[in-house]
Amino acid sequence: MTKIADIRGMTPDQLAEQLLSLKKEQFNLRFQAATGQVEKTHRVGEIRKDIARIKTVLRAKAAA
Repeated sequence: MTKIADIRGMTPDQLAEQLLSLKKEQFNLRFQAATGQVEKTHRVGEIRKDIARIKTVLRAKAAA
């Protein structure tokens, strides 16, 4: 889980890169869940929330 203070300290390029890696991980977890292979079910929710945090900070930085 990524802390909001860490996210706010990142540059927009770093945030975009982090967002891309989280979306890839989310896709892989979704695929594992569909085939019944997912081990860490709590990670799905954590990734969703981290993606939302990053998008929120990106939008705030774009507005500023």
